[in-house]
Amino acid sequence: MQGEIVFDIETYGDIRNMSTMEVTVVSLYDYDTASYYSFDEHQLSSMWPFFEKATRLIGYNSIHFDVPILNKYYTGDLAAIPHLDMLKVIKETMGKRFKLDDVAKATLQISKSADGLQAMEWYKEGKIDQIKEYCEQDVKVTMELYEYGLKNKMLYYPTITGEIMPFSVDFSAFESAGGAGVPGSPSAGGINMTLPF
Repeated sequence: MQGEIVFDIETYGDIRNMSTMEVTVVSLYDYDTASYYSFDEHQLSSMWPFFEKATRLIGYNSIHFDVPILNKYYTGDLAAIPHLDMLKVIKETMGKRFKLDDVAKATLQISKSADGLQAMEWYKEGKIDQIKEYCEQDVKVTMELYEYGLKNKMLYYPTITGEIMPFSVDFSAFESAGGAGVPGSPSAGGINMTLPF
């Protein structure tokens, strides 16, 4: 896990139209410092070095949501950094998508503290610190789920009837993982778009 970053973003805009989505807060957990960090839309320049030094980015629905939105603000291409999208692995294993909250409750008996719509309301009300707190909680849930899946090679999901069912996952890092975490993809290697040369 050395060098890995677990992250999540909060946004504002029309969820049905990705081009309207804007970042309000990004939170991350840095395994190298064992610390959480949060950045609002005006602090992103301080955040990029965490991403650029990462050996792998870890998120939930991050390849198709978080990264494309963040790339609108970044001078390079975050998709070039090795990446584990846990939802992508789950969909490839199960053939369907599960909400982070549902998998976390079934696997760890923990849940998110709010939702994205509530975070949008907080943004309208100027409650940025509340959004940061919520986003960090999402990162914590994602990180604990990642660590459980990495160690046990399985997670759990709730069925319609309320049963808790196990399913296998492989969250191990591929030696040459590329942006989508696919074996054989080129490594990010030496990304340095915002750090001084």
